[in-house]
Amino acid sequence: MNATDRTPADLLRSALAADPARPLVTFYDDATGERVELSVATFANWVAKTSNLLQDGMSAEPGERVALLLPAHWQTAVWLVACSSVGVVADMGGDPSRADHVVAGPGSFEAGLACGGERYALSLAPLGRRFVPSPPAGYADYAVEVPTYGDRFVPYAAVDAEAPALVVAGAEFSGAEVAERARGDAAGLGLTGPGARLLSGLSYDTWEGLSAGLYGPLASGGSVVLCRNLEGVGEETLAKRVESERVTATVR
Repeated sequence: MNATDRTPADLLRSALAADPARPLVTFYDDATGERVELSVATFANWVAKTSNLLQDGMSAEPGERVALLLPAHWQTAVWLVACSSVGVVADMGGDPSRADHVVAGPGSFEAGLACGGERYALSLAPLGRRFVPSPPAGYADYAVEVPTYGDRFVPYAAVDAEAPALVVAGAEFSGAEVAERARGDAAGLGLTGPGARLLSGLSYDTWEGLSAGLYGPLASGGSVVLCRNLEGVGEETLAKRVESERVTATVR
């Protein structure tokens, strides 16, 4: 990626310019058997639509806080970069009562109702399916709403790379700090350049999990095989996955 990239959104733009067809996020949910692979271009399309939803559908403004009550998941990765694109603060597992908006998944819907702003629910079902017959009370269904938004995103206001962008495990980072730390982490994670492929079983509730599961691969030109519920997978199955996915490094 370019040394001039100041935010996660910048990192994605550079990745898109360099090689839009390469894989960026391959997601496994070992509780459901789901596997989803997103190229840089497909991931960027989801980010653009979600950014437009944030800016226009939720009326989120730079500096506002979005509580992301979500696990390590490909859709969570989309929301993280979308927040960076708009300039809002992505608060991983944050207090909904102190947030301007909330995005929640199963197990967090009741807690999310403490937020007085816009609330969106993700089913986290395979292929990002909508809720049937309807989303939880008090929430809009992300899967229903996001397809209606445009594939190109332009922020109404320029994003300040030095402004707060991410809160995780009680620590706050600016967009510039996220990009810089991600570049610094890459070599230690085994992300030594384009083509490197990291398998991560870490959760998204720590910087280490976010760096391995999204930011490091994005900053280095690599990709991530993001595994949810990996604790139930046997060593033989894991070894086959490492081989079939051409994994070059692993963190668990």
